[in-house]
Parts: sequence; C-alpha cells; structure tokens
Amino acid sequence: MALSKENPQRRHLIDAKSDPFTPLSKSHLNEQNLERNPLDNFDYLTLGLTLALVALGMLTIYSATYNPEVEGWLTVFCRRQAVWFGIAVVAGAGLFIFHYNYLYQAAYPLYGIGILLLFAVEVAGSNHMGATRWLSIGGMNVQPSEFAKISVILALARYLSDRRLPPPYNLKELLAPAAIVALPTILILKQPDLGTAMLIILISGVVIFIAGITRGTIITIAVTALTAAFTGWHFMHDYQRQRVLTFINPDNDPLGSGYHIAQSKIAIGAGKLFGKGFLKGTQNTLHFLPEQHTDFIFAAYAEQWGFLGSMFLLTLYFCFLFRALHIAMEARDSFGSYLASGIAAIFFWQVTINIGMVSGLMPVVGIPLPLFSYGGTSMLTSLVLISILLNIHYRRKA
Repeated sequence: MALSKENPQRRHLIDAKSDPFTPLSKSHLNEQNLERNPLDNFDYLTLGLTLALVALGMLTIYSATYNPEVEGWLTVFCRRQAVWFGIAVVAGAGLFIFHYNYLYQAAYPLYGIGILLLFAVEVAGSNHMGATRWLSIGGMNVQPSEFAKISVILALARYLSDRRLPPPYNLKELLAPAAIVALPTILILKQPDLGTAMLIILISGVVIFIAGITRGTIITIAVTALTAAFTGWHFMHDYQRQRVLTFINPDNDPLGSGYHIAQSKIAIGAGKLFGKGFLKGTQNTLHFLPEQHTDFIFAAYAEQWGFLGSMFLLTLYFCFLFRALHIAMEARDSFGSYLASGIAAIFFWQVTINIGMVSGLMPVVGIPLPLFSYGGTSMLTSLVLISILLNIHYRRKA
C-alpha cells in the first residue's frame, strides 16, 4: 500500500523514526511497548561475549601473577582487576539507562574535558618507566589517554552526523575532523605514548573512511602518512627507534631490546597445539616473560592453552567485532552508526596491534589487549564502550 494511503498515526511513527531527535508521544511509546517485551531488544550475545573475555582475562591475570607463597589464594593484581571490573559495571549500567543521544549533546563538552585531562598530565602527571601518562586520583592511577579514545570518537561522530553536505568529502572538508584528532594526538605523543597516539589516528581514519572520502583525498592522505613515517624517525625517542630496529631484526640484541619479543615468541611456541596447562607455563611461572599480566598477557595465555586455546580466544574477539559492526549497520541514526563503527575500530586495532606485537609481527608498543590485560583504566574504558554499543542496539527501534 502506498505511504500516502496509510494510517496517519503510522505515518507519524515513520516520520519520527527518521529523525532520532524527534520525540514520540507517550501514547505511541506505550503502543510500541505493548507490542514487544523491552528485554527482547537487549543484546545478550554481545554481553555474553564480553563476560567470556573478561572471565578468561581474569583467569590469565591470576595465572600470570600466581605465587602462593606471597599472594595466597588470590593475587593482588587479580583482586584489583576485580574491583575495577565492578566499578566499570556500575558505570556502564548507569550509562545504559540513558538514551545514547544524550552523548550527542555531551560529545563536545566531553572532548574538552579529555583535552583538559591530557593537559593535566603534562602539569601534574606521575612518571613511570620514563613516561608521564597517569594522574593519581583518590589513590588510583588513571590514564587519561584511554578516555581520550572515547572523547575523540564522540566528537567525530557528532561532527560527521551534523554535516549537511553529502559524502564523499574532499581534503578541505576534512580539516575540521583532522583538527579534532590532531590536538589529543599531539598531547599524547608528548607523554610519550606512541602506541596510543597511533591507535587514535587509526581509529579516526576508519570512522572518516566509513563516512566517505574522495579517491584523491585517499591518495593524498596515504602519501602524507608515508612522508610523516619517514620524517617522524628523527623526532622519535631513542627507545622508540630501538623498538623499530628490534622489530626489523629481533636477533640483533636478544638480551637487550630484543629480549621481550624473543621471550614472548618462545612462550607462544612452547604452547604447541594443546598448551602446557593452567599454571604450568614455564616462561610465565619462572618470570622469563616480561609484563606477562599486561602487554604480553596473550603470550602467557598461549603458553598455557596452546594453538587451540588461542584460536578460541581469537574467535571470541571475531564474534564480538562482528556484533559491533552489525550494531553499527542497524543503528537508527548516523550518529549511532558512526559511534558504533568507531567503537568497533577501537577493539579491532587494539586486538590486532597487541597480538601482532607479542607474536613479532609488529613493533612493541604499549597497547593492552582489551578486556584481557591487567589495567583498571583499560577495563573501565572497554566496558563503557561496550555499554554504548548495547545502548545503540537496544534503542535501534525505539
């Protein structure tokens, strides 16, 4: 039946759905709620995948830091991670209650807060292993660069959804999005944190690419990126240059700069097909594997559970990313679609870079494995992002 001959009330519902900021009347909402159970809209699959990844991560943190003579039945790192998980669940549940369009209104203010926190790191940040990346708040160390990933994606999603010009966009029209990305990236590079800065650039690039850019713009950006990669060598810190050289030739300094990646590859290979078993990884228990509960936690996991266990973990991540992209495609408005795409990009690049790093396929950078590596700020950020995904999916037909 043609739209012009349909029930006027149905026509109103269709028009309201096309505009995410046009509120439906109370009677219309009640009519929709009577048609289906609100719990039917909840994405139980994404929640289940998240809980499975967190449970495996907690188990691996426990095994990576296990020492019964010192810690007792539960390691201090495991307890801290559990506390941060509880905080993150409360924060995510609180965020889920509100419609994600509130984030549209708060996108630019949150971006400003993120920039202020990065400036605060420059002024009053705590130094650890030669880098100033943390703020001490209430006795807990918080890493503002983790929150910067959320604020940049929010700002980009709002800007692109507000654009009235149809895509694809040319280079001139991308100056504003480039500025949104550049400011936090520069501040993070000063900490220095090359890994997170690179991650923000990659994530933003995915969102802008999805929005649509001209072929000439793609070529220009590619040439600029290659030029920046070569010229950036002269501005890198000594340890960053050494990481790149170690990636090219890891056997050049096996007891020095190449030690981390050498031990990581030994641990992954030692797992073979079925792994050595829980708490039986020698590289892990004998502390040959450095940072085994944070950046190199995948190597500790692979040694214990082998190739099959590693494939199971990668399958969980693949299913999670597939769900995130599905949510992006089903979103009821462009803001939700861009936001979900950015969240999917965050998890994709973190998983890709971390596993590529520990297996020797990429240079070593400080990128944690999301929902898996030890780190309170990383856990909080990841669950907040997943809460936004669940929010977008739940309200895709609201």
